[in-house]
Amino acid sequence: MNVTERARVRRIPKRGAYDSETIYAILDAGFLAHVGFCLDGQPFVIPTLYGRSEEKLYLHGSAASRMLRQLETGVPACVSVTLVDGLVLARSAFHHSMNYRSVVAFGTARKIAEPEMKKEALRVISEHVIAGRWNEVRGPYEKELKATSVLEFAIEEASAKIRTGPPVDEEEDYALGVWAGVLPVELEAKSPVPDSRIVDGLEVPQYVLRFRNR
Repeated sequence: MNVTERARVRRIPKRGAYDSETIYAILDAGFLAHVGFCLDGQPFVIPTLYGRSEEKLYLHGSAASRMLRQLETGVPACVSVTLVDGLVLARSAFHHSMNYRSVVAFGTARKIAEPEMKKEALRVISEHVIAGRWNEVRGPYEKELKATSVLEFAIEEASAKIRTGPPVDEEEDYALGVWAGVLPVELEAKSPVPDSRIVDGLEVPQYVLRFRNR
């Protein structure tokens, strides 16, 4: 993936990666993004679910969403996704860190107006978050589609940044009697909790039971 100085990793550049395979793998492992944009000179960063199809991300929300209404005008935007893999506990306060995989993507968005394309984009988002759900639920009514804005965010350039491994301490600190290492952290799916008004006799779908840590 081509990058300019806008997307190039400057702080500890050896942790940066710019190949599509690495970037897409991180985007596919997550489902929560933070979208940055400016409105009348005021920066905003809004969390939102997303789906990916090749070099495009799909975002959705209420047709009244300030974020979506601003993005559909084609203003420059930044989408960030971060996966936390562990807390890195060093022997000194200064060298504490975090193991993570992150992507920062730059580009512009366009509004998807055609109903069938909107449905397809919503399907991509749904299947990205939990595969198998879309084919089981009722599809959106026409009035629901009208009340929903869907944007296609074209990734113009992006970079990944990854940290792995143990703490890196000052040489003299390795002799300190302080425990150091990595505390792994992951997103864990708990046992499904059924809705109180669910139809009697329905079992938890297999795709829900198969859901694994992202």
